Formats: sequence, C-alpha cells, structure tokens
Amino acid sequence: MVEDRITDGRRIAELLSSELDGREDGLLERVAVTNADRDVEPSADGTRAYDVTYRDERLARVFVHEDRARLEFEAGQDRAADAASALELRVRPKATEPPKTLVFLESGAAVKRATDVVQRVGRELEADA
Repeated sequence: MVEDRITDGRRIAELLSSELDGREDGLLERVAVTNADRDVEPSADGTRAYDVTYRDERLARVFVHEDRARLEFEAGQDRAADAASALELRVRPKATEPPKTLVFLESGAAVKRATDVVQRVGRELEADA
C-alpha cells in the first residue's frame, strides 16, 4: 500500500486547525482557532491563515506556504522551541521585537506533534497564571 504524504501548505494548515479546534480534551478545550482567512492562498513568504489563541490570548499565528505551514509563536517562545525540537520539528527563532519562534510543519504527519507543542506552551502559560 502506498501512502500519500500531504505537503500542501494550505492542507496542512487545515489539518492543524481541525486538530486544534476539534479536540476538547484537557488543555485543548481552551485553545481556539480565530481570525481565519478562509480564502488564504499560499505564498513563498507565507500568508497568514489564522491565529491560535489560548483563553483569548494569541499564542501563535499560522502561515501557509506552497509546500508547508508554519506556526509563529508570540507567547511561550522558549517552551515552543524546546518542545518542537524534542518532537523533531524544524524550529528557529525570529529576531523581531518582540521575538518569535517559528515551527515548520512540512507534512500532514507533523500536525499531531505541532498540537503537542501548542499544548506544552499552554501548560506553561497556565502555570504562570
């Protein structure tokens, strides 16, 4: 049996949105997909598709490229970087003010691991509250 690997950025972002918005177990019941652009088109630099919020605070934005999606964490950047690295996702810092952490989703298989990263960042925020 041949398995198709999903490498379309828009489709990966859709899968992530479904995973984050559709699960209501544990911490994910407080995570939401907001400000979605339903007509988003991938671009080389990435086009913002939607925001990921935790208790109404934006954790990250999701961008779509032609061959991948990326999470751009604004909150819990260090936790996101550590978690993404541990889960074998490509990650890098973005030197902006304030700084951000980029986590790249290069296939549909990366969606579950990205969901784990979001949960770990949410746990950190909950512990700080």
